[in-house]
Amino acid sequence: MFGKFANFLNEKLSGPMTKLANQRHLRAIRDGIIATLPLIIVGSFFLIIANPPLPASWGISQFLTANAAKILLPYRMSMYIMTLYAVFGIGNSLAKSYDLDGMSGAILAEIAYLLTITPVNVSAKLEAGVSGFVIPMSKLGSAGMFVGIVTAILAVEIYRFMDKKGLKIKMPDSVPYAVSKSFENLFPTAIVMLLIGCITYWIGFDWHTFMATLVTPLVSASDGLGSVILIVFLTTFFWCFGIHGASIVGSLARPVWLILLEQNTTALAAGQAMPNIAPEPFYQWFIWIGGAGSTIGLAILMAFMAKSTYAKGLGKTALAPAIFNINEPIIFGAPIVLNPTLMIPFIVSPIINAIIAYAATAAGLVNRVSVNAPWTLPGPIGAYLAAGGDFRAVILSLILIALSVVIYYPFFKMWDNSLLAEEGKEEAAPAEAK
Repeated sequence: MFGKFANFLNEKLSGPMTKLANQRHLRAIRDGIIATLPLIIVGSFFLIIANPPLPASWGISQFLTANAAKILLPYRMSMYIMTLYAVFGIGNSLAKSYDLDGMSGAILAEIAYLLTITPVNVSAKLEAGVSGFVIPMSKLGSAGMFVGIVTAILAVEIYRFMDKKGLKIKMPDSVPYAVSKSFENLFPTAIVMLLIGCITYWIGFDWHTFMATLVTPLVSASDGLGSVILIVFLTTFFWCFGIHGASIVGSLARPVWLILLEQNTTALAAGQAMPNIAPEPFYQWFIWIGGAGSTIGLAILMAFMAKSTYAKGLGKTALAPAIFNINEPIIFGAPIVLNPTLMIPFIVSPIINAIIAYAATAAGLVNRVSVNAPWTLPGPIGAYLAAGGDFRAVILSLILIALSVVIYYPFFKMWDNSLLAEEGKEEAAPAEAK
């Protein structure tokens, strides 16, 4: 029965899911957002520095708090305006997928996105005789992410259409490549600027309000416990059949996760209560401890309690990577893929982790996450940083690790005993032959 179900999923589901994960527009969105991670990770650490997890009476705390506005400027120029960078990456990736010039696609995507924003005239607020317009920075952050995705794709598709139809200025081969490309892009640039500019400034269409109306229910729902459990289940379920669940689910959920995280960081920087529980760092540090499936518990059991030679050897090999959240050696070495015994705790353990961590965070027992710490940090350290230096996050992480050991234990024992029996048969077979 299980074999037929596994074969059905492998034949009917694996192919479509893989195609979905590799669909060029989704891949471009994923690549563009992932390209911003260094800015998000480094930028978010300035939030910790400006809001130090130290006693307020300490001199260093008073100094950092007094200079918080300056300390937060690198954050405001990086993570706070993440969509500005993500759009550039999306345009570059999508253009390259069509064998077009990546830089040209990135620039077209950027101007298309910026043309959805109406600068604010601040002449009245400036000194007499000085005029000027400013771009609202909030439109450049996560609030504009979905507008940026749509306009980046639109701009590159216009670029592709005009290139395919040959609607471009061809320069002689003797002209330098950069100059030639600039002239080739005159027509698509003109079309993109006229189209987006007319829609925004002449028709008066408010891209950002319209998109916010569409996605606000999605963003709100994604922070609920039901959505968290669904995301965890789908990720682990796909992994059980050899499909990279994190890649598929993450590609779809990451834009929303970034919005949730940026809303938290903005609130923290303004000294307000953070509104969201489940941005992506919540999954990384309280659910995927040791990797997808919360396999740190299984790695510990294999390394210290296994009796079979194979499980013991795999445990010694896989424990160190698991501490740093790399669990492919376990997923494909045990294997967990298509393994009816280990699939159950692989799905159940992270779901229970999610419920406990969500309840603890909602109850205020642990700070809400505000920092996107590097994913290869050991779980407790990453949890401490993600929660803004909250030591209670370390305690919660250790509790969840211990819980994963308990959940995996009975299934691990069945699996280990079956391996031990197989090894015993293999040893007996040569003796019988003699």
